[in-house]
Amino acid sequence: MDTKKFISEGYKLFAAGDLKGLLERYNDDAEMINPDSDYLPIGGSYQGKQQIAEFFAKLNETAQCTYFEPKTMVQEGDTVVVTGDSSWIARSTGIAYDNPFVHVFKMRDNKVVSLRAYYDTSKLEHALHPATTTGKPAGANLHH
Repeated sequence: MDTKKFISEGYKLFAAGDLKGLLERYNDDAEMINPDSDYLPIGGSYQGKQQIAEFFAKLNETAQCTYFEPKTMVQEGDTVVVTGDSSWIARSTGIAYDNPFVHVFKMRDNKVVSLRAYYDTSKLEHALHPATTTGKPAGANLHH
């Protein structure tokens, strides 16, 4: 199996909104790990296809994807690392934001057994909660 092609096809299923087809690519006991945040409804870990489906439902309720483009894919053994760019609109506020991502897939028996996602949680947090955004850096200035 061409693993990079398999992953690329999964992104096409995501873009087409074919959740059923996408989930067929995951092992029954697959794990999805997202950055954890008290301010994001999609943060944390999801175990098994049912919870991963719940993640995608929450993601769709939270934000509308307007652009999603995998840029690079690197494979080493059973691991595929994907970097890319994405743009979203927070559904509750209408605020648009861009967010690059890194996804690390682990494969077993031609299925995804693990997906670890990396992205800037503050971008979505600020889009969902604009009233808490001050535009000021957190903490004190550094002194040299």
